[in-house]
Amino acid sequence: MTIDVGVRLSIAQALERLMKDGMPFRFEAYDGSVAGPEDARFNFRLLNERGLAYIMTAPGDLGFGRAIVAGDLEVDGVSMGNPYDVLSHVKSRLSLKMPSPAEVLQIVRSLGFANLKPPPPPPEEHLPKWRRALEGFRHSKTRDAEAIHHHYDVSNRFYEYVLGPSMTYTCAVFPDADATLEEAQFEKYDLVARKLDLKPGDRLLDVGCGWGGMVRHAAKHYGVKVIGVTLSEQQALWAQDEIKAQGLDHLAEVRHGDYRDITESEFDAVSSIGLTEHIGVRNYASYFSFLRDRLKDGGRLLNHCITRRDGSLPPSPGAFIDRFVFPDGELAPVGRIVSAAHDNGLEVRHVEDLREHYALTLKGWNENLEAHWDECLDEVSLGTAKVWGIYMAGSRLAFERNELGLHHVLAVKVGRDGDAHFPLRPTWAS
Repeated sequence: MTIDVGVRLSIAQALERLMKDGMPFRFEAYDGSVAGPEDARFNFRLLNERGLAYIMTAPGDLGFGRAIVAGDLEVDGVSMGNPYDVLSHVKSRLSLKMPSPAEVLQIVRSLGFANLKPPPPPPEEHLPKWRRALEGFRHSKTRDAEAIHHHYDVSNRFYEYVLGPSMTYTCAVFPDADATLEEAQFEKYDLVARKLDLKPGDRLLDVGCGWGGMVRHAAKHYGVKVIGVTLSEQQALWAQDEIKAQGLDHLAEVRHGDYRDITESEFDAVSSIGLTEHIGVRNYASYFSFLRDRLKDGGRLLNHCITRRDGSLPPSPGAFIDRFVFPDGELAPVGRIVSAAHDNGLEVRHVEDLREHYALTLKGWNENLEAHWDECLDEVSLGTAKVWGIYMAGSRLAFERNELGLHHVLAVKVGRDGDAHFPLRPTWAS
């Protein structure tokens, strides 16, 4: 087909040119153009030129995410607290084609070369990677602290609404399909404790402890002396107050700082629940070496983290997640994690994938955000609330479709005589 680059396209026509199998939704643009079936389940409305510029200058999830977060692209009748249905619909039916150079020229001429100048990003967006470099090398202590601050120091009250009473921002473990989110979070902490074989009087180090859920669980239910550490000041303050409120301060403490600043050693166990995603794949060797050195012989490490499906995928979780959610976050397949642990003085004894459980966890968080939408908007901006709705619903889809996994890797520090202090068979029920 010959393309006449001089023929002007409407916004809707330009979008249709990119669709391989037609529009899976209704689309209306501010220039009055429309496309897609009239009876489509979802209707997208592009409200202004800034939204068009966002999409043109960052094609893909980042551009569309910017337009939605800024309020320039809307979906009729969809709760942004739980946009799972629309994301599932689009992902299942959207098929894009690669336009020819002539088509690209025609689309750009039609929509305007001026829209190739990026507008200022929404205020909820973090700095691009090249700007972050001014804060220090990737995963330096300074840069990691800023990345954690961006995501976690939002509003503890906001997190209470979204996460529920447990204040646990990691994958739960559902003992059955009818379990509540709170029951599943209790089971997660208890499963970690059982895998670590915690006993009264043991010493536990919990790195990346968040609001101290594992810290309190181990102290309260297992009589363990626990040190937790988090880079988020707001998390540390909340956790310290809750520890005191529950009368656990004789056993438990949470420190505001970098896990790499922990000097104590000879711990009976180390738990790392949701930290590995933030440390960088290249730092796995130093990470596992550091945790190994905190353990006594026979001490166990439970590493709980999100993983890639396989090694063909890049470590970066995508542009939208990197800019709006987890700056500098990286993921790897479970084999990379197992190898890194083994190569740095730990012996892996058990691996378990809990990806379906994370899909259920995210479903619960989205439902909480939707149910408490108005209260959440008293705590954070509308854009931030939208970011959370999109990212949690999109992540749920990724776990359901085996694009992401959630792995427990249980390892032990073996003594010089080869004694792992490990039973012949597992003693926990999964």
